[in-house]
Amino acid sequence: MRYIWLIPLLPGFGAAINGLLGVRAFSRQTAGVVACTTMTAALGLSLFAFWELLGLPADARAFDVTVAQWIPSIPLQTNTSVGLLQVTWGFRLDPLAGMMALVVTGIGTLIHVYSTAYMADEPRGGVARFFCYLNLFCFFMLMLVLGNNFLVMFVGWEGVGLCSYLLIGYWYEKKSAADAGRKAFITNRIGDWGFVLGVFLIYYTFGTFDFRAVQNAAAAMPVETAHFGVLSFICLFLFVGAAGKSAQIPLYVWLPDAMEGPTPVSALIHAATMVTAGVYMVGRNAVLFSHAPMVMQIVAIVGVLTALMAASIGLVQYDIKRVLAYSTVSQLGYMFTAM
Repeated sequence: MRYIWLIPLLPGFGAAINGLLGVRAFSRQTAGVVACTTMTAALGLSLFAFWELLGLPADARAFDVTVAQWIPSIPLQTNTSVGLLQVTWGFRLDPLAGMMALVVTGIGTLIHVYSTAYMADEPRGGVARFFCYLNLFCFFMLMLVLGNNFLVMFVGWEGVGLCSYLLIGYWYEKKSAADAGRKAFITNRIGDWGFVLGVFLIYYTFGTFDFRAVQNAAAAMPVETAHFGVLSFICLFLFVGAAGKSAQIPLYVWLPDAMEGPTPVSALIHAATMVTAGVYMVGRNAVLFSHAPMVMQIVAIVGVLTALMAASIGLVQYDIKRVLAYSTVSQLGYMFTAM
């Protein structure tokens, strides 16, 4: 399973090819073939990796691979001492990441194939630009899913936000589409400040960004049932970021307007990847959240309110795309409630 780093690299490679050569040299069909081929290859690798993972004993179904040393050694202050910040560019495959990677690559591949016909009447350069954005979106989403530390996840997190802006505002000549893209970008940046604060507090508390090290250290800490301690603040900040990405109250306002983009973009954002990133992040940090029961109550309350409110708004919508948008927000609320 040392090849798992190829899973995000393949759609990134497709984005680079279409971005550099597609506008000038590729026909509509060639741009679509490049994008679909790289996504199909990523799906095949994801299936093979998940199959290998299932063949391992239940207590050994976690595999880390380091690609490069990202930040070699920087002295930084933690809550106990001055430590050396060392960050690797690495990936982690476990049942949660493997299942999510299958969702991203599987649904993403279907959307890419559908897009080849949907975008057939677009200008040649526009089609190459569209497939470049689609591939880039999947690259960052797989980076978010498979990263083995908070900084790699953050790169994917911010990249997905950027690509959502590019895709929603793809028809930038249309004012409503351009406004919707900016609205999605700004709303997600509001949520991202919480994620950033949570990551900083994680390093200050644990002296590392690595998922496994943070979770092992958090598991040894007492459950904060009677007070709002450091773990509760970490989880609260992380949930603010998750609420922005997964369209929870009050940061849900961007998702209905995201329907201004092409239909494949709506499918990619609503069904496959971006809106589930927040739910995935909470699930990835389940050990932290289990030690902060008061924050878990906040997550459940916000999820219930979002589910009921979005469903109520969806009942009075006449545009089918907005009905689907609010139903997505409602279902995401149920997901957070179940967490």
